[in-house]
Amino acid sequence: MRDDRPEADQRESSARRFFAGVTEQAFMVELGVADPLLIDYVASLLTRFLASDDIYSVRSVRGERLTQVADMLAEAEARRGSAKRQLHRHIGDFTLFWTGVFPDIAKRNKHLGGKDALLDYREMGKRSYAAASRIPVDRETAPSQLLERLSDEFELCVYGLGEVRKAWEQAEGGPLLV
Repeated sequence: MRDDRPEADQRESSARRFFAGVTEQAFMVELGVADPLLIDYVASLLTRFLASDDIYSVRSVRGERLTQVADMLAEAEARRGSAKRQLHRHIGDFTLFWTGVFPDIAKRNKHLGGKDALLDYREMGKRSYAAASRIPVDRETAPSQLLERLSDEFELCVYGLGEVRKAWEQAEGGPLLV
C-alpha cells in the first residue's frame, strides 16, 4: 500500500502558503485591513475547507452529517459550553465561506428550497460569530475578540474573500476548492 501522506502534507502546506499570500494581499493591500489575526483566520478557513469533508464536518448527536445551516443552528441550541461555541463558530465559517467564495452556490442553495430557503446566510454568519464570541471557554483557537470582529466585519470579510477568489482564479495552478 502506497503512503501518500507526505505528498498530501506538501499540498496542504503549499495551499496554506498560497492562501496566506492572497488573503494578505486582498485584505491588507486592497482593502486596507491591517489585522493580522483576522487575516490569518480567514486564510486558515480557506485551507481547512479545501476538503469538502471539513465544510460538512458537523454531525448531529445521532451521527448524521448536517449540510444545512438551519439544522446546524438547531443542533447548536441543543449543545452547551465549548461544543455550542464550536458549532456557532462553524456556522459563521460555513456562511462566510459560501457567501464570500461561492456566492452563486449560496444563492442557488437558497432557491432550491429546503430548510435554508428562508435564511439569510450573511445574517446567520454575523449572529453565529457573535453568539460564539459570548460563550466563555477555557481554551479556544479563536479568541472571543476575533469572533466578535468577524461578526462586526462580516460584510468586509465576504468582499475580501471575493477578492481572494479572483486572485486564485488568476493564479496559474492555484488550489481548487470543493
